[in-house]
Amino acid sequence: MTKPYVRPDVAALLEIANRPGSKRAVDVGLAEARRMMHASRSLFDAPVGELAVLRDVVGGPCPMRLYDALGSRTSGPVLVFYHGGGFVLGDLDTHDPLCAELARLSGLPVVSVDYRLAPEHPFPAAPDDAIAAARWIAGSPDALGLAVSGLVPSGDSAGGNLAIVAALALRDEPAAVPVLAQMPFYPAAHPVRHYPSLDAYGEGYLLSRASMGWFDTCYAPDRKDWRYDPLARPMAGLPPTLVVTASLDPIRDQGRAFAAACVAAGVETIFQECAGTIHGFLNLRKALPSAQVDLERAVASLLTLLGRPTAASRPA
Repeated sequence: MTKPYVRPDVAALLEIANRPGSKRAVDVGLAEARRMMHASRSLFDAPVGELAVLRDVVGGPCPMRLYDALGSRTSGPVLVFYHGGGFVLGDLDTHDPLCAELARLSGLPVVSVDYRLAPEHPFPAAPDDAIAAARWIAGSPDALGLAVSGLVPSGDSAGGNLAIVAALALRDEPAAVPVLAQMPFYPAAHPVRHYPSLDAYGEGYLLSRASMGWFDTCYAPDRKDWRYDPLARPMAGLPPTLVVTASLDPIRDQGRAFAAACVAAGVETIFQECAGTIHGFLNLRKALPSAQVDLERAVASLLTLLGRPTAASRPA
């Protein structure tokens, strides 16, 4: 079989990750896996950088954090972000750099949602929190300090799953404001099906098949519930959708399947597959400089879907 294309910076990172003795989440147990994810931020991710607003939000259905490049603004859309980590790892801190950069690049306020994690809180705690948080944000609560005109659910991996679930829930039972678009990154969109990308990239490309199995055991989902398997629901009526995948990702084909289902249902859809890179690249921007270009391209496409000016078209 022909070897897949691997970017030089990705190859260098994989060489480190695949050295003998390297540990995966499944190898070390819950507490150490969470510690490792936090440690990877300082080792491999970009700094948070400057923002006009970066503060925790209190009073919602679960902890949240607000990121905004502007100190004040009129009514507008809010990007609602759900972090990845297999529904077991991750929190507001692990995704601080990514959420801050999303706020800077998009010009939108970003609210990161700290939903409950398994195994302490198994399925459906995460989707329940994700949906409740989106509804709460849509109501422009005083604690948020924003006049919200619409929502843009987004998230990476497990958080991409939750972004899709939130968009479906608010399609079927609308919130105070509409969902204007959604932007899942390498989402776990169809976890009940075995796709070829799992066999091709389930070992040696950072996210492993074994760790995915451990996440699923911790999460303990109902595999027939659409809140675990969003593709169990029809896609018609979803808002404009941007799906971003990585070509060397064991769950790449789940994202492809979701994008294809959206297109088949008549949903305005942009699909971007980032060639030569791996699952989780958005949290590895210091180690993978090429990921910054991928992120900027994705945000430019999102702004196009929203009918807002991109960075290249904004006045200097």
